[in-house]
Amino acid sequence: MLRIGPLHLPSNLLLAPIAGYCDLAFRTICREYGGLGLACTDLLSPQGLLRGTATSLDLAQTNAFDKPIGMQLYGGDPAIMADGARWARDHGASVIDINMGCPVDKVTKKDGGSKLLCIPDTAERVVEAVMSAVGDTTPVTAKMRLGWFDDAPVAERLAPRLVRAGARMITIHGRTTQQKFQGVVNLEGIRRVVEAVKSAHPSTPVIGNGDVTEPRHVTEMIARTGCDGVMIGRGALSTPWLFRDAFALQTTGLVPDAPTRDDILATIRRYFDLMREFRDDRYAMFQIRRRISWFAKHLGASKSLREAVRTSPEPGDIYAALDAFARTPIRNFPSHDPSEPADPDGSANDRPAPNADLLPA
Repeated sequence: MLRIGPLHLPSNLLLAPIAGYCDLAFRTICREYGGLGLACTDLLSPQGLLRGTATSLDLAQTNAFDKPIGMQLYGGDPAIMADGARWARDHGASVIDINMGCPVDKVTKKDGGSKLLCIPDTAERVVEAVMSAVGDTTPVTAKMRLGWFDDAPVAERLAPRLVRAGARMITIHGRTTQQKFQGVVNLEGIRRVVEAVKSAHPSTPVIGNGDVTEPRHVTEMIARTGCDGVMIGRGALSTPWLFRDAFALQTTGLVPDAPTRDDILATIRRYFDLMREFRDDRYAMFQIRRRISWFAKHLGASKSLREAVRTSPEPGDIYAALDAFARTPIRNFPSHDPSEPADPDGSANDRPAPNADLLPA
């Protein structure tokens, strides 16, 4: 279990707020597999929430099953962030997370995201303002990178300041803004942040993040960094049962059997059904086409399915494609399909969208 202020989580595993991918339907899939302690929305524009723009409201959509839920806000204006935090608290947020890690220009040019690492006084004021706005009952947290430049880590100095300002948890992605999503996660950098926070605030949890694609990566990160839990991002996009497996490994020492091909196809169908229920057919079609490579990553030779889904004009054709693939002989399951790149859509899938409002409504 993990405690964030007054909030007790059922596990120490968290779903990262990956822009364009962590919608309510996907969060539901991960929760249904089990092992997930806290899920986060896409990063949210406080201005969009306050104006009531359709896309921002869709991104913040939640329900009674989707709990506990973190809503992540981005921006550099303490007053606006405070107003956005009040909105999030009043619309179901269990946690208010402040984005200090997004490296995308559209966010950083407005002093949001990882730009806050370069202006620590502003970062501290943002935390203070949000904390003051929502009070003690809704924990305020911060997700950050090691620093802006590779040779100038700042998180180990800034993170304790944010805790003093009111942050109840720190999540640290083990890369810099300069790295974006290249290279490998710096576990030593995460360890230094953990030690810096714990030396001043022993009870404040620090969560590690980066390059977690297998259950053993969770236990290795905890062992090597001393972090209290792990946030999983891209690794969950193709393996929504990763939280279940990583939690089982931590608690029993064993990893459950991998889902069968029929299980994975049922997961794809379930996600599509939920997208249609929570949004509409148009948006569900858009999402399933762009995500089929992720979902099919563990289906072995699945080029026929991916092409059928990407060219399907109507929802009925999606179901027909899944049914047709289920009838085909199993080949190379569960090995990777050599016709599909290891990272189906490149590093962009792990990169937060410049602004969620750019996604189709």
